Formats: sequence, structure tokens, C-alpha cells
Amino acid sequence: MSTIERAEVFVASPGRNFVTLRITTSDGVTGLGDATLNGRELAVASYLRDHLVPLLIGRDPARIEDIWQFLYKGAYWRRGPVTMTAIAAVDVALWDIKGKVAGLPVYQLLGGRSRDGVMVYSHASGTDVPSLLDDVAKFRDQGYQAIRAQTGVPGLGGSYGVRKGEVYEPANGSLPDEQPWSTEAYLDFAPTYLREVREKFGYGFHLLHDVHHRLTPIEAARFGKSVEDLRLFWMEDPTPAENQEAFRLIRRHTTTPIATGEILNSIWDVKDLITEQLIDYVRTTVVHAGGITHLRRIFDLAALYQVRTGSHGATDLSPISLAAAVHVDLTVPNFGIQEYMPHVAETMQVFRTNVTLKNGMLDLSDEPGLGVEYDEKAAERFPYDPKYLPVARRLDGSVHDW
Repeated sequence: MSTIERAEVFVASPGRNFVTLRITTSDGVTGLGDATLNGRELAVASYLRDHLVPLLIGRDPARIEDIWQFLYKGAYWRRGPVTMTAIAAVDVALWDIKGKVAGLPVYQLLGGRSRDGVMVYSHASGTDVPSLLDDVAKFRDQGYQAIRAQTGVPGLGGSYGVRKGEVYEPANGSLPDEQPWSTEAYLDFAPTYLREVREKFGYGFHLLHDVHHRLTPIEAARFGKSVEDLRLFWMEDPTPAENQEAFRLIRRHTTTPIATGEILNSIWDVKDLITEQLIDYVRTTVVHAGGITHLRRIFDLAALYQVRTGSHGATDLSPISLAAAVHVDLTVPNFGIQEYMPHVAETMQVFRTNVTLKNGMLDLSDEPGLGVEYDEKAAERFPYDPKYLPVARRLDGSVHDW
């Protein structure tokens, strides 16, 4: 019987910080998992090295479900982003191994294709409305069928979702960047620039917008109602999702579709949102919600209530997570959309992936397993570089949700 012989944790910063797990079996088969938690990378690396790796050695890598339950229930202290990200890395690596042993891509092990490709959305942004419109035009020309639109709020020094150059990376300092925020200014401004996008480009593509947890439930209801005629694909994270009941109030006041879940880590965190149909898209990710095994449970529950998938997929997830997400996206019947940002050249010097983009759709080859390789030697050229996500402060100086 093949057993897990070695499990190694790599921390590197090829363009940004990534934590990567590589599991090797006694038969010499390797599997990769992403363990990146933006701004808290070393906590997950330590959780893996100090607590999970010793538990893996000698176990049967084919027993994915048993290992998942052992790591989750055996710790007693359950859930949370650090725990679930570490478990996800192990889970995805084991699926990678299982696919290689079977000689099949992971999506075949999950039941095969439900679709020919995975629709993604791009990220158009600008420091003002004209630059945003130019960015939307660029992505339309590239064939994207869905575009998220964000721009800076006039008079504020910082704004969520605006790229610096060609790459959006909010983690940007050895200490958090403290940015000003005004909900009133945002509520006055955001609907106007979304309207300008529709007026210039029409309704022949999907338009998305990320509120990023910035509003109270009644403020979110007001925003959703004000943009109903713009037919947003979704408004994302309209209010902090820890309080699932808050979404009932938003639902009562607007028909604008709601997406949330990228910072939620388990089926229990989204249970009420799904079963009470308080959201339209669940955005949990393969890396922060316990891997392929647990993400499928969330998506299967969502399918019963006509809630579709919309997994987070920014570049704070490595190419391993992107590939794993596409494998899942290809198979689930209730797929909605996949967030996508291309990784920078430095990242792709360390990771090789078989994920391809064409006409706003992701696909992958029939390579066994995930179809991703990790270049350990190349990673050594990119040492860990401490970065923090920003913190938002209201104009009176108090801390606000970021």
C-alpha cells in the first residue's frame, strides 16, 4: 500500500506571497496544495509544518475523506481561516495525487464535465470615471463576457478595488496602509459610474460590482434598489457576512442579486444564507473553505436552493487554487461564474499550469491530477516579503470594515 512519505511547506514571494504544500507518497507520486492566506501566510505555514505534517506521515493518501475528517474533527478547535486553509492545502494535494494515480484529471474524478468552459469575470478599475470606462473597453475588446467595475471615490485618498498599473494587489506594506472611507460619498457616487458604464457599453455583457462589506444592511438595500435597472450580475459582499440574518433585510428591499462568502470558511458559515435563499451566489473558495472535499459539500447544498457558485479567485490565490477551482467549476451543475485575475510573470516562473483563457472562458487540458507543477529552485529566488492588507478608517478616525 502506498503511504504519505513526505510533506513539505514552501513560502515564497514570486510577485506576491504564496504558501505551497507538496505531499510525496512512497511510490514517488507528488501532489500540490495552496495554503495562502493573504496577510497571514506564516500562520498557515506554521499550522501545516508544526501540526498537520506530522499527522500525515504514514497515512494512505487515497483516504481523502478520512484524512479530511481526522484533521477537522481531531483538532477539536474547528473552522476559522487558518485551520480551513491548512486543511484545504492537504485536501487539494491528495486530490492531485489521486488524479495522477488514476491517470485522470481531477474533474473526471468529480463526475466529469457539466460544461465546455468556465465563464470568468475580469476587473476593470480606474482612478476616475474616464479611466474606468477605458478599462472596461479594454476588457470588452479582449472578449470578456463579464466585467467587475470599481473606481476611486472623489475626495478620498484610498479606494477598494483600484489597480496600480496592470495588477491589483491590495497588500502593500510592512504595516497596514490606513485608508479613509466615507459611506455617504460612496453611496452618492458608485451608482452614477455604474450607470455610465451601461450607458456607454450597453447590456450585452454582465456587469458586476463589489461593495466589499462596507455598508450596513439598510444602506446595502438602498444601494441595491438604486441600481436595479442596471441589471447587475451581482452586488458582492454588501455587508459583513458574519451575521447571516442581516441579509434578510437586504433581500426584502431589492431584487439586485447578492453574492457573498469569500471570507467564510465552512458550510456552517453559509448554511442560513443558502437555505433561506438570502443570496444568489456563494463565493467560498477551494483554498479557504477546506479544499475540494468541503467546497463540493457547500456547492451541493447551494444547488438544492438554486444558489449558484461564484468563487473568489484573485491573485492572492496561487495557480494551484485556480486550477483546483476550474476542476470543480467544470463539474458542478449550479456553476455561476469564476473570478479571474492573471498572475504576474514572476508567479508563472514558479508555477506551471495547464489552465487557459479564451473568449472570457477558462479551460484546462486532460493532464492527470490538477495539471500544475511547482519549481522549488525558482521559488528560492523570491524570498518571503511581509505584506499587510489595508485598514479602512471613517473620516472621524474610527476603524471601518475593509
